[in-house]
Amino acid sequence: MPTSVNSSFHVFEPRAGVPLSPLVFDSPHSCRDWPLGGTPVVAPPEALLTSWDAYMDELWAYAAAGRAPVVAAKFHRAFIDVNRARDDIDLELIDGAWSEPVHMTKKSAAGMGLIRRFALPGVPVYARRLPAQEVRQRIADYYDPYHAEVARRVACARARSGFVCHVDCHSMKSVGNAMNDDSGQARPDIVVSDREGTTAHPAFTSFVARTLSELGFAVKVNDPYKGAELIRRHGLPAQGQHSVQIEINRAIYIDEKTGEKHGGFERLAEDMRVFVDRLIQALDGELGEQLRARGANA
Repeated sequence: MPTSVNSSFHVFEPRAGVPLSPLVFDSPHSCRDWPLGGTPVVAPPEALLTSWDAYMDELWAYAAAGRAPVVAAKFHRAFIDVNRARDDIDLELIDGAWSEPVHMTKKSAAGMGLIRRFALPGVPVYARRLPAQEVRQRIADYYDPYHAEVARRVACARARSGFVCHVDCHSMKSVGNAMNDDSGQARPDIVVSDREGTTAHPAFTSFVARTLSELGFAVKVNDPYKGAELIRRHGLPAQGQHSVQIEINRAIYIDEKTGEKHGGFERLAEDMRVFVDRLIQALDGELGEQLRARGANA
């Protein structure tokens, strides 16, 4: 159970007496809850379920085993997506004047921006546009506090260890749909992303991908996911902050239609704990020295 709770996030805190690692985990999409009030949703629950990163907070809290904090959102990603840029605003969804800067990406153009317009291809989340003030309130009450907490945890870990390794935790559909770049294509077991080498030292990304492969997973790097806002914002390798995104294929551990766990979940959880064990051991050794030297030279 989480031990620190906020209106927009909760944190599975490190355990007292357990040596702290230089790791910070966050799980931005593992909540199915929709905050009360505001514009009503018309998308059916089964459509919204497809964008839920099922049980990732639970999985990574188990894997971390009290050795690192795990920050997790307390709101559905379609309500507001903290893994999008703050200005990735879909103006087709806004009712009223929007005076703040806007930088629409292909994600918002496809209805998957900061505030989702579509739950699935052709399935709108809302029946009408959202009042501009409601969107501003979501940013102030949910988006900004979540990023501030991740930034605080990253800064604390870096100050303590001389460097920090941030892991942004996600799950993915087993096959891409029409809103994805890889529509109709089967996906690997795991995708590790570092925005083409810009958010982490190559040695960190390489260790993560290699270790997951050694545990028996089919792993790709930056394909089809390159990583999004959380690692872009918090991954600053020249400053000793190394950030990767890990996407896990949902078919490994849940029934994708119902969202229910199957027997693969327990196996996956044990594998992820072994992965974190090996990562911490490496960060205590040569890999850590390499990343610490990078941070000291910032």
